[in-house]
Amino acid sequence: MKKILKWAGIVLLAVIVVGFLGFYIWSEQTYSATEKLTKTVHLGDDPLIEEKNDWLIFESEDSNGKGVILYPGAKVEAEAYGYIGKSLSDKGYTVVIPEMPFHIAFLGMNEAEKIISDFDEKLDWYLTGHSLGGVAAASYTYDHQDEVKGVIFLASYPTTSADFSKSDMPVLSIYAENDGLTTGDDIEKSKKLLPSKVAFHKIDGGNHAGFGVYGPQKGDKKASISVWEQQDEIIQVMDDWMKEN
Repeated sequence: MKKILKWAGIVLLAVIVVGFLGFYIWSEQTYSATEKLTKTVHLGDDPLIEEKNDWLIFESEDSNGKGVILYPGAKVEAEAYGYIGKSLSDKGYTVVIPEMPFHIAFLGMNEAEKIISDFDEKLDWYLTGHSLGGVAAASYTYDHQDEVKGVIFLASYPTTSADFSKSDMPVLSIYAENDGLTTGDDIEKSKKLLPSKVAFHKIDGGNHAGFGVYGPQKGDKKASISVWEQQDEIIQVMDDWMKEN
């Protein structure tokens, strides 16, 4: 009997180890910033861009008193959102993009708390996230509504555990016409979980991968506009909305 239990334990441990290794290998097959993005946003050379605590921080020369924390989508590296980070910082925002454990935002959902407490400067913080990152951002915001000024969904929506329908939290939802992963139907179904004053913006011709700059994504549809057109529209909509909220 003892031998059976011993071998059962060994087999169980082996299954756990193999399962973890499989998950680790899967999580490391990430979407990284395109070469054109790295040439456009000089992450290593710009004195206003800092890497600290696995955070990518974009400081502004002339702060407007507002900060943006952006949770990446699943398996997408933080640098892939560098154009949004740099462009918003040029407009006065402090932007922080955390690199999530195993590139899954839910495993680092409380990074916002660490970021907010780490900054000496008092800022109005907005939480945003792309795809699964937006789900995690919404979950954090729901439990910390006194710390967050507003939440912005990028091709994303909340789960039923983060029901904002009775909240006065300012919410912006940006989605794309040709998104093959977060569809228009998904956005429509999520409306019941959002406040009555939520603002929606559809990017005509945009797709899921266009919320970052990391190239094509499995399961997505083809965009009919360039990634730079989509990025500029996202940045403009976010900026206009945050100025009013």
